[in-house]
Amino acid sequence: METKAREFFNHLVTTHGATGDEQAVQEVVRQYVQDFADEVKTDVLGNVIAVRNPEGKLRVLLDGHCDQIGLGVRDIDKNGFIYVHSLGGWDIQNLIGQHVTIWTKKGPVLGVIGRKPIHLLEVEERGKVSKLDDIWVDIGAGSKEEAEAKVDLGDTITIRTFLTELDNDLTASCAMDDRCGVWVVMEALRRIDPAKLKCAVYAVSATQEEEGYRGAKPAAFGIDPHVGIAVDVTHATDCPTVDPKKSGEVKIGKGPVIERGPNFSPIVVDRFCEQAEANGISYQLCANGRPGGTDTFVIQMTRDGVASGLISIPNRYMHSPVEVISLRDMEAAAELIARFIENLDENFSFIPHI
Repeated sequence: METKAREFFNHLVTTHGATGDEQAVQEVVRQYVQDFADEVKTDVLGNVIAVRNPEGKLRVLLDGHCDQIGLGVRDIDKNGFIYVHSLGGWDIQNLIGQHVTIWTKKGPVLGVIGRKPIHLLEVEERGKVSKLDDIWVDIGAGSKEEAEAKVDLGDTITIRTFLTELDNDLTASCAMDDRCGVWVVMEALRRIDPAKLKCAVYAVSATQEEEGYRGAKPAAFGIDPHVGIAVDVTHATDCPTVDPKKSGEVKIGKGPVIERGPNFSPIVVDRFCEQAEANGISYQLCANGRPGGTDTFVIQMTRDGVASGLISIPNRYMHSPVEVISLRDMEAAAELIARFIENLDENFSFIPHI
């Protein structure tokens, strides 16, 4: 991976941006794309949209969501302990004992997530899965008033973030879902050969996917694309306890996944496969019968319909602080999307026919 592109990825993953509070990570995106995008704009939902060749008649939407799962300050008790609500889907077991940052108007406030120690749990409590009400954030405050002087209700909270480099170009961190997708769509936009670009390309760093695709829906409506490609993560099934029979055979490091199913245009799927094979890009196929789960769900049904596709990055331990991805898979995805776009023009039709 090129140095500047790797720095962009590292900065993306380690910058906070819980659902509904994505401004900091969106600034990272804006700074990176300004060197190669013809236009960069931000809409009322906070989506950052980088555009190349806006005068093109065929409009292509690329989407990766920038928000990460997090927590929000729900209540502060009389002793200054902070209770939380969830932003996105957490396995509560992954939160116990984590270091966190609360993002406030006055600046970041550090804390830790606590629960009753195992020594003090009753026998019947030890066999139960913890609930969100069983944990709290401790910032060291001695009273409600002391905590309220630093923290407001509704402030967002994220797990303290750092990258861990593993063997075979694998990297672990929280927020891989879906900063990987943001990196891929912006890198794909950069890598398109200008001599081969015959359509308008809108790369969107979308907000609030984790709470119902809220950014992608208005972004797609405003762009009114002919074809829309989302990039998100999918479950790698090459690790213990994950059954390929239920989720498909997906191996980390073996290339991006081209999804097939009713949410995805068969024409888009076929073109992706053709371009991967023509350019020697490794890829995996996965059958997906569910219409929800990614921004593709709302992109497909925008206005009078959009030919949609989904490229997925294999991810181990999704929605945890140690999500693992392959840098090679990400690079291959960016290359595949760039080659796909270079072979489109205004005469290409995505209308299915016999």
